[in-house]
Amino acid sequence: MKSPDQILHAVGKRVAATWHLDIAGESDAWPHHFTLGTLSKPELEAGFAATVHQILEWHDWADKRGLTLITSRRRVHGTTQSLPTHVAVPDLDTAVALLGPEWKKRIQQGRCRLTTLRSAFPGTAEYSRIVRAVDNYSDVDFDLLCTAASWFTSNTASGLTPRQVPIEGLHAKWLNTHRHLVQALAGLESLQLLPEHPQRIHFTYLDPDHLVSGKRRHDSATVGDAMTPAYLPEVVLISENKDTAIHFPTLNGGISVEGTGFAGARAISSFAWLASAHHIVYWGDMDADGFEIVNQFRQRGLPIISIFMDLTAFETYERFGTMTDARGNALRASHRKDLIHLTDHERELYRLLTDPTWTRVRRIEQERIPLTAAWGAVQKLINTA
Repeated sequence: MKSPDQILHAVGKRVAATWHLDIAGESDAWPHHFTLGTLSKPELEAGFAATVHQILEWHDWADKRGLTLITSRRRVHGTTQSLPTHVAVPDLDTAVALLGPEWKKRIQQGRCRLTTLRSAFPGTAEYSRIVRAVDNYSDVDFDLLCTAASWFTSNTASGLTPRQVPIEGLHAKWLNTHRHLVQALAGLESLQLLPEHPQRIHFTYLDPDHLVSGKRRHDSATVGDAMTPAYLPEVVLISENKDTAIHFPTLNGGISVEGTGFAGARAISSFAWLASAHHIVYWGDMDADGFEIVNQFRQRGLPIISIFMDLTAFETYERFGTMTDARGNALRASHRKDLIHLTDHERELYRLLTDPTWTRVRRIEQERIPLTAAWGAVQKLINTA
């Protein structure tokens, strides 16, 4: 027979999955009977004394919460016994009361926001989806959503970028991340905004002969735009830190590219003159994100070779590692993903860094490693390739 905690867990899962539908009148989730489990006759008779104790506890628990137990008659040791089989939860409010004040606050907020949306945007077909989507919105963000959707119902943003839309109180990047909800509330198939501008990459020429010629040291290229670099690189170093990319030592036929995290793989791999270099080296932080980025580059077809992304490098530079992020918050184990494009040495360190029981540092930022060491590592790769 299940415990009250197990039933509360089941109630919580059902509420989490259906609350938005229920408050919008689109759900048949309640009433619901949560099963307490069924014992076979031998199990029941072998441990009947303990079962009786559980039954008393269940009646006490249910009575205190105003719940009904559904019972079934069973034969035990030649006698007929009435045994509880389910807990009946009649409605969402009863379920929420079982879960505590945090859920009660969320449902109250959801109902309030649903009332606002129905009043301000009658006829919208997606109330339940929208009210769920704004569950974690602050009051400021929810007000901005309503303001923006209202503006779009009577105005057009044709020819404007998201940052150019003249809505008071809307900060520059807000519409970029909330536009799908604005569109749904306004009942529009499109906000008619200009598409996002294509990605750009920034890079630094490292070849010493090029640099002594007095020609430009730094350059950029836009995805989809015709561009030919000053020379076709033999060696490309993708460096996630801007400083290390810009100040990397001279390298024959080399170019250092400033990585842009998870967005970088798509942009960098689109340049044929870069992707066709004989040596493509990746240098990022030794942390979970760094390995996910490595995997992403290879997934895009770039045959990158990483430096300082293995356990030997970790142990060498662990003294420079950190257990906190830029805001001083403790770094915790990231969810481990199936990164099929990692090498064995990379995967070994990735598994350690994503192990919840790992007690050592979880991040070594690449800029803490001397540039001379990185230059040496790149040269070694070139010479042994």
